[in-house]
Order: sequence, then structure tokens, then C-alpha cells
Amino acid sequence: MEKEPIFILAIESSCDDTSAAVLCNKKKLSNVVATQKIHEEYGGVVPELASRAHQQNIVPVVHQALSKANIDKKQLSAIAFTRGPGLMGSLLVGTSFAKSLAIGLNIPLIEVNHMQAHILAHFIEEESMTAPTFPFLALTISGGHTQIVLVRDYFDMEILGETLDDAVGEAFDKSAKILGLPYPGGPLVDKYAQLGNPKTFQFTKPRVDGLNFSFSGLKTGILYFIQKEVKKNPDFVAENINDICASIQYTIIQILMDKLKKAVKDTGVKRIAIGGGVSANSGIRKALKEAEHLHGWITFIPKFEYCTDNAAMIGIVGYLKYKEAHFTKQDVTAKARYVIGS
Repeated sequence: MEKEPIFILAIESSCDDTSAAVLCNKKKLSNVVATQKIHEEYGGVVPELASRAHQQNIVPVVHQALSKANIDKKQLSAIAFTRGPGLMGSLLVGTSFAKSLAIGLNIPLIEVNHMQAHILAHFIEEESMTAPTFPFLALTISGGHTQIVLVRDYFDMEILGETLDDAVGEAFDKSAKILGLPYPGGPLVDKYAQLGNPKTFQFTKPRVDGLNFSFSGLKTGILYFIQKEVKKNPDFVAENINDICASIQYTIIQILMDKLKKAVKDTGVKRIAIGGGVSANSGIRKALKEAEHLHGWITFIPKFEYCTDNAAMIGIVGYLKYKEAHFTKQDVTAKARYVIGS
């Protein structure tokens, strides 16, 4: 712990989770997340409903984060917030609240790129976590993004490859929807996959040059396969759910691992860190751990708490930017599309 404590209040509202956290330097004091259940009825996130829920949740969530951290708002050094990428309505709620609170407390405002935060979450000080050393490769996998990023320093990042269409999280959720599983279906695919044989059914992996990804073709292939089999046997999905999920998950993991192997070969960097909601997937975590022995990689896997959208990861970026006096002006606006490095 440094001599002078720096207290950062962080706010995350990029999608359908309202989160607030308090960090003292690199250590998390609180990390509160309010999830929105209403989207389950619609099989996906409804942007208008999400922004309304953020408006209802943000004040009590921030209050709870400060209470759990046992500090007064007057002790805060700065406010960090997610500027983007994400749903515009959701981002506006967090951005507006952060700007107003920073004015009221007369303290600096710090904007954060959500995807950069997933990567830098590895630098939150936790007894069970070891931070990667530079340079390292980051695989950021979520419902909206799939990227391989070369990380040379905290704020020196280069995107080496990204999805050309659907993100890996969407591939999981849409596959689950095809199987008739409720939203969010990705975790259910993972659950059933652990009980099935991943080699039962074969799905074609898309051919994409370089380090970019594509999941739309795989998603369509799964749809046609299920439709064909259900015509022959209406109970096909129910009778084979474990093996179907295992085969889908295996194919997706192979796509990710093939690209990571190429990235390691191209860069010579063997330190791999994952981030984003899909990094909670047990199959991906297992494949990365196995790669340590098979390929000599050093892998860094965050706690589940820091995989899904949370404000602590926004807070660590806020702290690192505060140290460099990298503050944001009050005329800042939310950005639905916000590329790392822009």
C-alpha cells in the first residue's frame, strides 16, 4: 500500500449490469453489482429497459459501494466511469451520474474504455491473483466483443485480431436459443457441456485469415444441423442436449485456441491473459490451463468476479490514469463504439 491512499469511485453501466466499486490504490474495498432480470422475458437485452433500470439502480448501488468500503464520499480522489463501448442509453446514465458527482465533489473525472478495463482487471491486487508482466497477449471474449490484443504497457495496446461479425458470447447465447434454452444461455451450454462428449457431433470451423474471428457461419451451421435432426426425431435435442452442448463448446474453444496459437507464433509472446464475460466458461479456462503444459504458455485467469461486467475493473484503470493525471473534461460524451487506443 502506498503512503498516500488514492480512493477511486468507479461506475460501470455499459450493458445491463449497474455496478459501483471503491478502490484504495490497487486494492478493491467494495464491488457492488445490480443485475437486471427483466431481460430474461425477452430472450436478450432490451436497450430501453436497460437504461431505465440503470436510472433506478445507480444511486442505491453507489451508496452501497461507499458503505461497504466504509468511506465517506468526501474522501474520494476521483470518479472513474465507463465511457464505452456499450449500449448508448446505458452508458449515458453512468456518464451523466459520474459527471454530476465529480462536479458536486470538485474532484477529477476519469473516462475508461470498457474493453481495456477487462484486460487491466488482472492488476487489481488480490491474494489469489498474479498480474501478468509486459508484454502479454490478452484474449477479450464477451457478448459483444472477441479480440486478441498485444499489451505492451498499461496504455500501450494493439488489437491484433477481432471478430468480423458475431462475438463469441453471442455465438454461445444464440446456440442456446436454437436449443430452446432460456436467456442467458451461454452458462447453460457450459453446464450441459461438462456432462457430454465433445466429439459426438462435428461442426465446421470457419476459415478466416490472420487473427480475426467469425462466428456467424458456425451459428448458421448449428441451426441447420438442429433443424435437420429434429425433422428426423422431434426429441433429438432433449435426448442429446449434453453431447450437443459439449460439441458446440468444443468447436468454439478450438477456434479461440487456434487463433491464440497463431498469435503466440507471430509475436513470440507466451504470456496469455483472458478477460470478459465468456472467460468464466469452464471449458475455455481448462483449455488455457492445458496449454501451459502443452505449449509452455503462462496463463492468467481472473476471478469470476472480474470476468463479468463490474466496476472494480473500471476502478483499477481509473487509479492507473489518476497516477498519470490523465483526467477527463466535463464536456465528455458517451461512445457506443470506443476502440482501444482511440
